[in-house]
Formats: sequence, C-alpha cells, structure tokens
Amino acid sequence: MSHILLITSSPRGEGSLSARFGTEIAEGIQTRSGGTLTLRDLAANPVPHITPAYIQGRVMGPETRTPEQADAVNFAQALVDELKAADVIVLASGMINFGLPSPLKAWFDHVTWPGVTFSYDGSGPKGLLTGKKVYLVTAAGGVFAEGAYAPFDFQTNYLLHLLGFIGLTDVELVRVEGTVLGPDAEQAAITHAAAAVQALLAKAA
Repeated sequence: MSHILLITSSPRGEGSLSARFGTEIAEGIQTRSGGTLTLRDLAANPVPHITPAYIQGRVMGPETRTPEQADAVNFAQALVDELKAADVIVLASGMINFGLPSPLKAWFDHVTWPGVTFSYDGSGPKGLLTGKKVYLVTAAGGVFAEGAYAPFDFQTNYLLHLLGFIGLTDVELVRVEGTVLGPDAEQAAITHAAAAVQALLAKAA
C-alpha cells in the first residue's frame, strides 16, 4: 500500500488542466494500489513566502530560536515531513508568465533545505529524498516542448531540476500544451494528455 501526495498549484480553479490530469493520476494510482492520498492545493491554501525567520531559524538550534523563527521552521518541517511520508508524488503546475506559479515556488523554497532534503559532499550536491516515484504534469497555453518557444520553458525544465536536486529523479512527465491556439488545438492537447495519463496508469498497475 502506497501513500500518494498530490500537489496542485494552478490559480485557474476548476478550469485547471494541470490539476485535472494530476488528480486523475493520483486517484488512478490510489485505486490500483489501495493506498492513501493527501492533497495539498497551493492555490486554495498558498504557503507563505520564506522570511528571515525561516532563513535564520533553520540554521539555529531549537533552543535558541525566537518564537517567530520556531514557527517558520516548524511550518517548513511539516511540509518536509509530508513529502518524506509519500511514496508517490504527483505535482501539477500551470505555466504563469513562462514559469511556475509563485505558490509552488514558495513551497519549493521551504522544502529545499540544506542538510534535510539535500547536502553537499566532495562530488557536489546530493539529493536526500530518494526512492520515490514522481509524476509531473505541466500545462501551458503555448507549445514549449519543441519549436521556437522551447528556450522559454522556464517551468518544466526548472521543476525537473528542483526535483532532481532534492533526490526526486524518477519522474514521469505529462505535458498539456497548445491550449490557447484554438479549439482544435485545445482538444488535441487534452486528448493527447488523457492518453498519456492512461498509459502511465496502465504501467503503474
């Protein structure tokens, strides 16, 4: 039995395709594995941006932190614990101005924690969150996987880098692209993503 963590972040609400397909993946895996599912909706309940209290508090001993620093570090620790508890992570992101939504960036700023989720040794950085399966769903109005706009995909490539940096390297990617290029293109993007999701779920069974 696996525990699944679903993280959504698009501000589009019920119209979010990243959240739609991320949810399909998470619920599909739960149905097949009989596992448990935790949802963290960063659009509905955004995490705060990091503050000096977190930056300073995380390098201090618990007994020397101010109440504000303790609250900030404890909040980040809860996010990390939630991440560590998951066997499967489904991360859904809709492109905003060529990048990821700011609440998702804030979440990564909390969980990318030296000595906790990554470390450095003589060979460079080492991710500490290993042995987990990740499904990444990224949505964009244009087409960024290839073509003229590929160099401007500051969402998918950045997310893959952040995940890998903390040790999450076993990643399956689903792209939903071209949804603002007309009704036919939108339907084609949805159909393609739906097929990709079903193929992943068949492989996960």
